[in-house]
Amino acid sequence: MECTHSCSALTPIRGPSQFRIITPPRQLKIPGSRKAWGRKRVVVCNKTPSFNENNSNGTFPTSKNLFMQEAIGAEHGEAFEAYRPNGPLKVDVDFLNDRMRESGLQRIRYAMKPDEAFGLIFSWDNVVADTRTLRIDAWNQLASEEGKTIPKDGETQRWVLSAGAEYVLCKILCWGEAGKEVERLKMRLSEIFYEELLELQAPMEGLKEWLEALYTAGVPCAVASSLDRYNLLAALQRMGLQKYFQAIVSDEDGMESIAQRFLSAAVKLDRPPSKCVVFEDDPRGITAAHNCTMMAVALIGSHPAYELVQADLAVASFSELSVINLRRLFANKGCEFMDLQKQNVEESPSKKKLIIDTLF
Repeated sequence: MECTHSCSALTPIRGPSQFRIITPPRQLKIPGSRKAWGRKRVVVCNKTPSFNENNSNGTFPTSKNLFMQEAIGAEHGEAFEAYRPNGPLKVDVDFLNDRMRESGLQRIRYAMKPDEAFGLIFSWDNVVADTRTLRIDAWNQLASEEGKTIPKDGETQRWVLSAGAEYVLCKILCWGEAGKEVERLKMRLSEIFYEELLELQAPMEGLKEWLEALYTAGVPCAVASSLDRYNLLAALQRMGLQKYFQAIVSDEDGMESIAQRFLSAAVKLDRPPSKCVVFEDDPRGITAAHNCTMMAVALIGSHPAYELVQADLAVASFSELSVINLRRLFANKGCEFMDLQKQNVEESPSKKKLIIDTLF
């Protein structure tokens, strides 16, 4: 959904006391820059304002990706791209894996505590929270307000949950053509969704116990979402999950694809992408994880098991998981890698014995 508010309305100027200084990973050095990234200071907002602070009319904040089908990304190993006066700056997945490898004392620590070497990335939608129900309720309420109905057949429901709001309104439900009316419906749909989000209190079944086990083992976790940071943090706090996530990727990070969200989470966790595990429920998210050289664990639910066969592991609930599963994921990867490197060495042909017959 396109944001109709200006940047100045979404992020007002704040005083110095409301910002904090963080230091990115020291070993990550961007090509084309004279100094390592670790030598620079990055200023981030310590508190994202609520919608009442942003807008005088008290409207909810909107995310351009909330009801939009995002691109998968990293199809050719590309990660981030930016433009500088001296030319474009490009960082790919292989570069991140190479520069973020553990070294020195960090390698010794991970040898003693191997679980801490991993980074876990949780998708917000239908993995941390049941947003499938929130989306269906939002669409149904919008239909009720507009005096319309949404067909209950499986094909229409699938489009409503997976496609962008504008495409659903114009092509699937045929409620209007692209224009001011569709923009009004998209805005109202977003408002209803945020109203439903405020009532969200419980995470997915078994998630809190799984996060507690990871927290005890010292495995860092991140959550990636298209929600704005304020509402995402508020929802995590209501569900009692905020302490379990060391990093958050939200709409304010400006990521343009699913893969970029995952890579941003890996950088924030200070873990190479190849050492990260993504928890997803969508085949598109699993593909994005593999494009980033990450492992993917699929949560069966919103998609049937046969649509998640490309995942490295598929589970019906988090209660089926244990920390040892993480080690087995990477152990199996190592075995497969070694199998790919094996070459069939043909036996050298047997030497024929030369026999000379001499007649005397």
